[in-house]
Amino acid sequence: MHDIKRVVDAATLSASASFDRLAHYLSFAPISSDPTATERIARLASTLRDDLAKLGMDNARVLELEGAHPCVAAEWMKAGPDAPTVLVYGHFDVQPVAGEAWDSDPHTIVRKGDRLYGRGSADDMGGWLSHLVAIESYLRERGRLPCNLKLLIEGEEEIGSPNLERFMDAYPEAFESDAMVLTDCENPSTEIPGITVSLRGLLELEVSVASAKSDVHSGLWGNVVPDPAVTLVSLLARLVDEDGRLKLARRDVDATWLAESHDVPMTADVIRSGARLLDGVHPLPNRGLSPAAWVWRQPAVTILSTTLPAPGTEKNAIRRSASAKLSLRVAPGQTSKELCAAVRAELERDIPGGLTVSLTESAGGASSWDYEASGPAFDAADRAYEAAWGQKPLRVGIGGSIPFVALFGRRFARLPLVLNGVIDPDTGAHGPNESMHVGVYTKTVAANVYLYAELASALAKTR
Repeated sequence: MHDIKRVVDAATLSASASFDRLAHYLSFAPISSDPTATERIARLASTLRDDLAKLGMDNARVLELEGAHPCVAAEWMKAGPDAPTVLVYGHFDVQPVAGEAWDSDPHTIVRKGDRLYGRGSADDMGGWLSHLVAIESYLRERGRLPCNLKLLIEGEEEIGSPNLERFMDAYPEAFESDAMVLTDCENPSTEIPGITVSLRGLLELEVSVASAKSDVHSGLWGNVVPDPAVTLVSLLARLVDEDGRLKLARRDVDATWLAESHDVPMTADVIRSGARLLDGVHPLPNRGLSPAAWVWRQPAVTILSTTLPAPGTEKNAIRRSASAKLSLRVAPGQTSKELCAAVRAELERDIPGGLTVSLTESAGGASSWDYEASGPAFDAADRAYEAAWGQKPLRVGIGGSIPFVALFGRRFARLPLVLNGVIDPDTGAHGPNESMHVGVYTKTVAANVYLYAELASALAKTR
């Protein structure tokens, strides 16, 4: 234990020194959805490969496939055949920033108090960089890791990991392991760690309403023919309750889970701060559930866009059609097919005026994910986090969708999947002024050091 403490102390001291590396990686602006970023993404992949080799990892390489941004892989397999192999997954691509009101250059790290601001600081470069610091400290202080370890860093997560399964098929040896640690997840606060055990899925639908062959004069025909825009608004209102929440296909919440979910510090103040609410705007009422239950265990709907006329395109006419694209979050344990059927039934019933209503499901989407995080690997994670953070991690959900998690769950169902990360409620991932809390990062670095040792012991192979 004293030997591990020495590694933890070294890693903790190295955490702040790693911010220069974080700043360098962020400066590439690896926005995977931007066609002009392809060359920058390739250069970052090569840089990561070289840095992993310098760190002491073996077989550091860039994995490539036609039509895909690259992945970076490396390994350290010198712990012996009886030691387990742990795969650490992360992603180095980031979300776009165009149109966002940042207070500083999004691709330059800026420290303000206990937070580091920059696109990708927490989602997800800080996540996997915390592992590199832990690995480097082990190799520097002890000359070895307690377990065999592989790294896989993807370049397409922020566009839904469309080619990750192709990489799994083309490079199976890069994924072969006994346990997987998937970064890119959230902690319920800066003082309470979390291990993610559920995700909502994602379904996008376009709702179209049509009434005529062409636009017509609103002064001549208003009040005698239906207006598709007004009908669209009234149809969409059917989907939600008086609070604005989706009222269809709600899920029963286990009473024990619900009682425990009140331990999650998702207070009104946390919600106001994390969601950037204006002064005087209040969170929605709980209505018998907890905030965590609403965000993690229930379906939800958001209007992404409409074809209603934009400012500057107004005319005194009844438009012949109107449509809206909806984003629906699929509750854990629920299927997209089930939720789509409920929405379709509601929107296609009793259509006023005989208008034509059609629903079109967009390609892509993501499955929901619900996981039982138990067994030796999770006992090991509990011990590691308790040693580093002073308490065991809460089992938490994420209201968003992470396609790679469901993919890993399907392809590697027999393996324990430990989902951790450096995100907290004030991170603001996918929005302006994304940030990482320095204390969360430092404690996660220490937790990773303990985690490798705990997994090595818990998953050791017997002959």
